[in-house]
Amino acid sequence: MKTERKKTSRRQVKRRSNAAYHLMMFPGLFFLILFSYIPMVGILMAFQDFVPAKGLFGSDFVGLKHFIYMIHLPDIGKIIRNTLVIALGKILLGTVMAIAFSILLNEIRIKFLKKTVQTVVYLPHFLSWVVLASVVVNLFSLDGSVNQLLAGFGLDKINFLGSNQTFQGLIIGTDVWKEFGYSSVVYLAAITSIDPGLHEAAAIDGASWWKRVWNVTIPGMLPIILLMAAMNLTGILSAGFDQIYNLYSPIVYETGDVLDTYVYRIGLVGRQYSFGAAVGLCRSAVGMILLLTANGVTKKMTGQKIF
Repeated sequence: MKTERKKTSRRQVKRRSNAAYHLMMFPGLFFLILFSYIPMVGILMAFQDFVPAKGLFGSDFVGLKHFIYMIHLPDIGKIIRNTLVIALGKILLGTVMAIAFSILLNEIRIKFLKKTVQTVVYLPHFLSWVVLASVVVNLFSLDGSVNQLLAGFGLDKINFLGSNQTFQGLIIGTDVWKEFGYSSVVYLAAITSIDPGLHEAAAIDGASWWKRVWNVTIPGMLPIILLMAAMNLTGILSAGFDQIYNLYSPIVYETGDVLDTYVYRIGLVGRQYSFGAAVGLCRSAVGMILLLTANGVTKKMTGQKIF
């Protein structure tokens, strides 16, 4: 009896000690349910001919009609290709830039200079594309600073924002510039966790700086690199709506139109709510499949899982 009473009292004490943590989690959990889980009821629209006047539960069910319509659209292949090219370009180039910057930043021994450079580089992450879009337009328009510089060297002006040959590169490049500094914070933390003794042993063996980076630093960062890459894969069909929406125009729809902007134009502006929901559901399903696949691959390669 005494043993049972002790176990019961321990459980009560543990519950009381954890109550404060549960209470702290409640506001975040409440908003997560309110804004992430409850709106998932809207998935029903993808299988309906949704009419706002009839409501979500009064509209007629049509099964897979909108999914079949999406597959037979003449532009859907081009839109998916644009989405994949832009998203993969952002992920690959952004990851390489963030890793390279974090390695170089770690070599700075002056703390004040190191913190200043890091702050300046990751500051653009906190600026909205609504603000940055005007900066990009002023820089890369036909009368912008970049074209004036090209003209000064006797080169032809380039229509960055109005050419299908340059628009995707501009989108990828400006997004990498905005985000790589912030991403490098994670990789810099991974570098600082590597045992300094490994670098010292490699230096004693005569390894150059590049060989130490390639054989010590990068292998030490590999679990974090795979983890970040796996998490980025979930958004591979989301190429950045806010950036593209603020920079593109009908002239560059051929290479700049992605799933998010297409859903916005067709689903919201065109009031085809059910079709927009169907496209969004397909995108979410692909993201979930990629996340589960990446989780399995990461576990096999590093022994660690994302979740």
